[in-house]
Amino acid sequence: MKEINETPLPGVGIRHDFACDSERRVGVVSHHSGRRDLIVYDRDDPDRVVETVSMSIDEARSLGTLLGGPNIVERLDDLRQQIVGLEIAWLPISPNSPLAGRPLGESEMRTRTGVSIVALLRGETAIPAPGPDDVMLADDVAVVVGTDAGIDEAARILSTARS
Repeated sequence: MKEINETPLPGVGIRHDFACDSERRVGVVSHHSGRRDLIVYDRDDPDRVVETVSMSIDEARSLGTLLGGPNIVERLDDLRQQIVGLEIAWLPISPNSPLAGRPLGESEMRTRTGVSIVALLRGETAIPAPGPDDVMLADDVAVVVGTDAGIDEAARILSTARS
């Protein structure tokens, strides 16, 4: 897997990019609004963007699906079999959960449980590697990776009734 660079863009969002074997750099700017910009850098000047394609959240998810996003679950299962102590679980987000309708970043899931949410499943759509601005909806399924204890705590949080 290629090294992915992450650059915070204050007031905008975050940029992720990497170098392709073809000596081109490509990236994605994830705006706070949810919009995504697919960017391609100049081959001779890696700081200059030569092409930008702006996409809505749904368009970005469609592109993710075309690029193999739904295969993430299969790859995670292969990984789980190779690492002792790593577990993967599919946790439904209860309509009663205080996190339903909230951005993923507000859950502080990793800090609170040690578990990472690596995908959200929404009906037939997979949202691979959701960002902190992706909203968790009631009846989504969170694909999580972590220890058994962390997963148990995450399941409790995602199903706990609102107070």
